[in-house]
Amino acid sequence: MGTEARHEAGGRWPQVRRLLAIVVVIGFLGLLAYGLLSKATNTAIDESLTNGIAPPAPSFELPVLEPGRLPAPLGQQLKATKASEELSLAELRGTPFVLNFWASWCIPCREEAPILERGWRRFGPRGVLFLGLNMQDLTGDARNFLEEFAITYPTIRDQGNNVAGDYGVTGVPETYFISARGRVVDHVIGVVDPSLLASGARAALRGRIVGTASGGAQRPQR
Repeated sequence: MGTEARHEAGGRWPQVRRLLAIVVVIGFLGLLAYGLLSKATNTAIDESLTNGIAPPAPSFELPVLEPGRLPAPLGQQLKATKASEELSLAELRGTPFVLNFWASWCIPCREEAPILERGWRRFGPRGVLFLGLNMQDLTGDARNFLEEFAITYPTIRDQGNNVAGDYGVTGVPETYFISARGRVVDHVIGVVDPSLLASGARAALRGRIVGTASGGAQRPQR
């Protein structure tokens, strides 16, 4: 290679390096943006409630961890469901229910558990199902938690957080109130107090939109 050719090649090399650097930076920014978007909370339910719209509850079909004890009205409605090893949203059509996301490692969930059980004993006989959704947990730990707090409403289980992502859960506990038509009418972020629980259960029973409220403490998802 002649002197002139080598000089030309040497002059192009810094440009190539700059282009490579730009490509690497763009790729890194793309991956970062993808990561942020993939972890972004799904806010569709809360946005709908804010606008006075009751959105359809995201579907689920999950294993039953504990079937619980159903009072007479719900026992008849959910007779087939009680004997099943899985429970889906479609099977709950026609039944207003309270869906509570929780985990045994969640300290605020321990504060909330007795509140939910008392609410269940109050509203279960009136036809409102309480349903726990245990997530990101060990089966044994979850069962020990239910036994410790003498929980008698049914509990389903998601080993990951796929269903939580569909609902827009930001941490545990969180509670959604769903009408007999399968529409979300209320949402409480954090520990639900007796007043918020009663308001949400009535809203689910009547199919009346309440909105989104902040409750007590909450733990981030794992």
